Amino acid sequence: MTLVRVSELSDVAEYAYAATVAPPARLVFAAGACPLDAAGRTVAPGDPAAQARQVMANLEVALAAAGARLADVVKTTVYVASSRQADLVAAWEVVRDAFGDHEPPSTLLGVTVLGYDDQLVEVEAVAAVRDPAR
Repeated sequence: MTLVRVSELSDVAEYAYAATVAPPARLVFAAGACPLDAAGRTVAPGDPAAQARQVMANLEVALAAAGARLADVVKTTVYVASSRQADLVAAWEVVRDAFGDHEPPSTLLGVTVLGYDDQLVEVEAVAAVRDPAR
């Protein structure tokens, strides 16, 4: 995978503007990770940052089950159920920090509502994995 930086575009973005995946690679499409605990309860109602932490922990578990990790992610979409930019930024900072130096392209959206009671954050991801046998 190659993350593509674009010098002609603003460097304010905290992610690459594109990513390429050279064959052979196995793509992993993760469903939207939600801020649910093991019992299926929404954690931290009203706190987008705390929910984002749970979301990223759940995303890591889902990716691992498919043989991938955060460093393999080539694209994310981050949904925040809020019209307040501060809530979007709070969730985004947690997502960004979870990836460390790996900055895959991402889209951050404020939406009206998400699927679970009290849910504020959801993150979906696509990863590309090179199987060791290839």
